[in-house]
Amino acid sequence: MKESIQEELKAAHEATSAVKRLTDNAKQELLRDIASALEQRVDDIIRENKKDLERMDSEDPRYDRLLLDEDRILALSTSLIDVAGLPDPTGTLISRKELENGLLVEKKTVPLGVVGVIYESRPNVTVDVAALCIRSGNVCVLRGGSDAWYTNSILVEIIQEVLQHHQLNVHIVQLLPTDRAFVSELLSATQYVDIIIPRGSQALIDLVREQAKVPIIETGAGVCHTYVEQTGDLDKAAKIIANAKIQRPSVCNALDTVLVDRKVAKDLLAKVVPYFQESSVKIYADEAAFSILKALGYPLLELAQEEDFGREFLSLQCSIKVVEGFEEALTHIAEHSSKHSECIVSTNADRIDTYMDMVDAAAVYTNASTRFTDGGAFGLGAEIGISTQKLHARGPFALEKLVTEKWYITGDGQTR
Repeated sequence: MKESIQEELKAAHEATSAVKRLTDNAKQELLRDIASALEQRVDDIIRENKKDLERMDSEDPRYDRLLLDEDRILALSTSLIDVAGLPDPTGTLISRKELENGLLVEKKTVPLGVVGVIYESRPNVTVDVAALCIRSGNVCVLRGGSDAWYTNSILVEIIQEVLQHHQLNVHIVQLLPTDRAFVSELLSATQYVDIIIPRGSQALIDLVREQAKVPIIETGAGVCHTYVEQTGDLDKAAKIIANAKIQRPSVCNALDTVLVDRKVAKDLLAKVVPYFQESSVKIYADEAAFSILKALGYPLLELAQEEDFGREFLSLQCSIKVVEGFEEALTHIAEHSSKHSECIVSTNADRIDTYMDMVDAAAVYTNASTRFTDGGAFGLGAEIGISTQKLHARGPFALEKLVTEKWYITGDGQTR
């Protein structure tokens, strides 16, 4: 049994010189070749993914996140092409000035170095992170979950084969063992790792936050609300709610709680019910919403408990609360939001402006589904995750944020 991952971490650190030397064109060509390799190995990837799927209950909310079919693999290939086409975020001149003593002082963007990512159940993250790190001149060490081991292994194998074909250090992208004992070692590897990014459940994020000695950037869990204010267009509201909950319920930007003003609650819920009933969405309703939904004959209904508000469902379930008005909605969101994505459906310009300014979240929406909080949907290419913190990166954490700053000072013999 392996006792340490020090060799892997040291190899990653040493590989930074190889990826830093790559030209812009070389990085683009490398990503395009990885995209082509994924397309050529679709059947192999599906075969390995099936091994992982067979070990997971199909009713588990993580099952959909784990699944890679042909369409999703081809989408990953497309995202690689998209990332290749984005501007190189490194080497950008941020500022330039000449001091009175003749020193030329410049500030430029440079790669972070070695990026460690800890994630669960989502093999697409393997490809997305590798692509973003290569494009930004970084090395990545990936610690996926044991439930996606076979899928992650073949994806990294394909990427490393392309790296080898390009005569590059294969340790530019590495998959670490899933043994839990190695997590602490990764989180403490300040000598070799420059940043850690956790992507997954709140429990995973809390673990990383508590144990990490390496600096971290959190990509948080999503507890997302849609608030229907009394002036909102109820037909639009029902479609927005249905899309945010049903289109892909297992992802972090899916809707978890509906808040609705009492004055329009009955009419709104009557419009939402057909969508939810068709997709068998289970509702945890407060007393007011429960009464309305019961009268409407909604079958999958349960009286909400306090813990059902502020809960990330990741499945075809959600909570609904009737509020007395705008201020109560703001208070509820402030208390229960994970600061990921929040929406208001309204036609009242003043309340919209107040909501957009007052709600503390990485992304706030007016009259649109929270499902758009995504690097690809925002035109950023692939993403590592959605950051809910406020330092360095917030919202879709994509290519543009995988850099830091460096000062370049040019002199001609000056001394101080």
